[in-house]
Amino acid sequence: MGKVGGCIFPGMRSTVAILALIALNAVSPLSAQAISYEVVEVDADRFDDGGERMLQVETAAIPEGIAAYGPFRVLDPGRAALVDVTDARSPGEFARMLRDYPGIGVLEMIECPGTEDDLANLRLGRLIREKGIATYVPAGGSVRSGGVELFLAGARRYADPGAEFAVHSWIDDTGLEPDDYQASAPENRRYIVYYQNMGMSSVEAEAFYAMTNSVPFESARWFGANEMAMWVRLDQAGA
Repeated sequence: MGKVGGCIFPGMRSTVAILALIALNAVSPLSAQAISYEVVEVDADRFDDGGERMLQVETAAIPEGIAAYGPFRVLDPGRAALVDVTDARSPGEFARMLRDYPGIGVLEMIECPGTEDDLANLRLGRLIREKGIATYVPAGGSVRSGGVELFLAGARRYADPGAEFAVHSWIDDTGLEPDDYQASAPENRRYIVYYQNMGMSSVEAEAFYAMTNSVPFESARWFGANEMAMWVRLDQAGA
């Protein structure tokens, strides 16, 4: 079943709720001045076994690159870019790109609306981490919905001032959202486990998941690099 970002679940430890509230209130989203709308476009007929989770907004400038593999563009032998929605084919396309360009060490996240297959998206994230690839959101880059999981997958993570992120509650192909399931249900636990696989403690993973679920599926919560740095370590360029 597919997912699309969050609510704080009953029964979570008070520490988790406190961490989530701190992060929700301490920093105003950097993109708030630039983004005046919160729209999720969903075609109910497009859900598949992996589910769909994405936010469509105005499209950023997309580089042509020297080769294309689905939503990925090879910028040069050491860098690739993610410029579109991921789907069930994306893990294989990513693997083929690395086969042909084994020197790629950085994935630039330029226009990342989310995913049409959430389960495949999590597999893709684990592949990014397994290969030791860094994720980088340049100024003006937009990482939304399921794209956030891919940013977290970076062996090192970079985000310039002016990078933007957006999260929201998932919804599955039966119309249910996270708080319609028990916190311990597989539909919720797969995300907690994924965040732990990406380096978070159990408390951090639960708090981050609660934050992503803090707005309903139909809306979105926007924030910038400064707030992302409150949740996960962001490396400095040249460090």
